Amino acid sequence: MNIIDRRLNPKSKSLGNRQRFVRRAKADIREAVRDALKKRKVTEVEGSEKISIRSKSVREPQFAHGRDGNRDFILPGNKDYKVGDLIPKPQGGGGGRGGQASPDGSGDDDFIFTLSKDEFLDLFFEDLKLPNLIKTKLKDLRSPVPQRAGYTTDGPPAKLNRVRTMRRSLARRIALKRPKTEEIRELEEAIAFAESETPPDAFRIAEMKARLQRLVALRRTIAYVDPLDLQYNRFDRVPKPATQAVMFCLMDASASMTEPLKDLAKRFFMLLHVFLSKHYRGVDVVFIRHTSTASEVDEETFFRGVETGGTVISTALDEMDRIVRDRYSPEDWNIYAAQASDGDNIPDDMGRCIELVEKHLLPASQYFAYIEVCERQGPGETIVWHGYKEMADRNKHFAMRRVSSPGEIFPVFHELFSSSSATG
Repeated sequence: MNIIDRRLNPKSKSLGNRQRFVRRAKADIREAVRDALKKRKVTEVEGSEKISIRSKSVREPQFAHGRDGNRDFILPGNKDYKVGDLIPKPQGGGGGRGGQASPDGSGDDDFIFTLSKDEFLDLFFEDLKLPNLIKTKLKDLRSPVPQRAGYTTDGPPAKLNRVRTMRRSLARRIALKRPKTEEIRELEEAIAFAESETPPDAFRIAEMKARLQRLVALRRTIAYVDPLDLQYNRFDRVPKPATQAVMFCLMDASASMTEPLKDLAKRFFMLLHVFLSKHYRGVDVVFIRHTSTASEVDEETFFRGVETGGTVISTALDEMDRIVRDRYSPEDWNIYAAQASDGDNIPDDMGRCIELVEKHLLPASQYFAYIEVCERQGPGETIVWHGYKEMADRNKHFAMRRVSSPGEIFPVFHELFSSSSATG
């Protein structure tokens, strides 16, 4: 069977050439992709992107006339010159393209290139993984497991189903009336007894011998086990998860979180959500918003909710602890958490927060990341940062980072989820 792929290439361009171009200009494209995050809105993190790269990155090498030097040989195929003739150089050199400087300072335009959604996300999340994969594999990393899928008429001898094969053989022999061994033996004994009688009944003996001949021929014709009877166990390799994973997203939605700070936090979580959806389709994502109270919400409410109030961070940690105990046993699940806050909290609540994280959540988690969003980086420490700092020194799978502008989100995200940390 020959399969011919007649699908059109995108925009009538060669898909192979497009892929070669992406590989050749990958460094410039990757840099442009990362810069795109700074200009995108929260709702536009996942999507295609029109980027521009330097024109010299896509320029192909070519032969051209040199600006100086003497040539005293004739190239093959020449019809105009002979040895001794002087060949004038092109005006301006550089292959006749006009090597004079531009009086108005103009130059080549940047090359505009549109990345598809998949190409954009592949470059965006290159070399990123969930860190500390202690419990073998994630739910998305599925290992094929053999699963019974009925029977087939061919296969290796080791997979022969003897019971079903003999059942089909017996049914076929009964349907075709294959003579039994006992029936032939009884007829042979009857012939021998008839021949021993005096006088022997020649007509009856001839009739029994003819019947015996038919039975023997029929027994030879109808095999005991025919290839049609063979039944082999059939197995399909079905991908099944080795273990399961869940990511908790905790975000402060209190009044101290201004709109620019909420936008930074949402950008980080949107990036995290797209990353998980792209690479780990089987990972559960739990969204928790909190003010002075916390609740589990859906994706729409998490990113677009407008409620506000006071700040009590322990309510979100309590909610996560409750959900872990109710639905995500650490024995069966890889648990990850990312918390975003502006660092504001009531002082009396920090002791409870540290106790919850260090004694309840961290022992059950593979990784816990705290992202503090702030207007600008400064030497001062917030109450939450100061409380978490000592805990981070004691726990290697607890990470803290600060973000003060959209341009810092991807470097921080890459630092938290790079392949090096994933394997460490």
